[in-house]
Amino acid sequence: MIYIKELMNGIDIFKALSSEIRIQILELLARHGELNLNELAKKLKLSNGAITPHIKKLEDCGLIEIRTAGGKHGLQKLCYLNKDKLMVDLRSKEADNLYEVELQVGHYSDYKAVPTCGLATKDSIIGDFDDPRYFADPQRIHAEIIWLAEGFVEYRIPNYLKANHSFREIQFSMEIASEAPGYNDFYPSDIDFSLNGIPIGTWTSPGDYGDVRGTFNPDWWPPHLNQYGMLKLIRVNGEGSFVDGCRISDVTLADIRLDYRSELTFRMAVTEGPLNKRGLTLFGRHFGNYAQHLLARVLYDVHDSEAPAEESPAAASAT
Repeated sequence: MIYIKELMNGIDIFKALSSEIRIQILELLARHGELNLNELAKKLKLSNGAITPHIKKLEDCGLIEIRTAGGKHGLQKLCYLNKDKLMVDLRSKEADNLYEVELQVGHYSDYKAVPTCGLATKDSIIGDFDDPRYFADPQRIHAEIIWLAEGFVEYRIPNYLKANHSFREIQFSMEIASEAPGYNDFYPSDIDFSLNGIPIGTWTSPGDYGDVRGTFNPDWWPPHLNQYGMLKLIRVNGEGSFVDGCRISDVTLADIRLDYRSELTFRMAVTEGPLNKRGLTLFGRHFGNYAQHLLARVLYDVHDSEAPAEESPAAASAT
């Protein structure tokens, strides 16, 4: 996901999107995954020379990437989307009023794993397939893909707010999919999300994808296993909880009662209850189609007073 916090910072992207031809190029890449220049030119009924400046503009602003690969007639340039989501914050306040952290998927603070399950670094599998004991292996902090048929993984997010700060929105971004033995592109799984133990909603993953190789998968990763997921953005604010802008519950930050002293824990779970209990897979920077780990972003307001803007009920009861 490309996240534009300030409108002026996205001006190159906005200019790139002002062309109908460039929009068509993005639509073609979204539909086909990757195409070379000849294929793009043929589909658009243009010459290679005509589309080259459009490709360059899309590459320069980060909307697409290009890699060189061997073909029947020598080297060819293959184009593909750099990210599949673009988020623009039209109501952004001071750019300094946020912070974000990336956590490797192996940096969970608690877990429960039921086979099929496992985890791997970018170099090798950790332990054995379908043995939950290896989720406690010290090497798990280097894991960049984890999968489980049932259970959960929970992450501790640092809280850097000060006494005169208050939470405005908390966001989580990750590449995620279901967990099938091998892979199954049509394998819906209900994945529950919670913040500080409070359920914020459920998203149904359509499948566990393996039809094509993941863009960033290491060479040793077997082709018969899952290859990539979907990039999802979860937001919790004063209006509710959302996945990619779609409301998943009415739970707000006020319901979670956070302040600058609060611990922050984020859990993703597949439990016994859902109709579609088909696991979850998390992809890190060196797996799947997106070069990122689990990303947590905190947006906050700054108040004039050095005293807390509003004491949470939990904090008040402790005094």
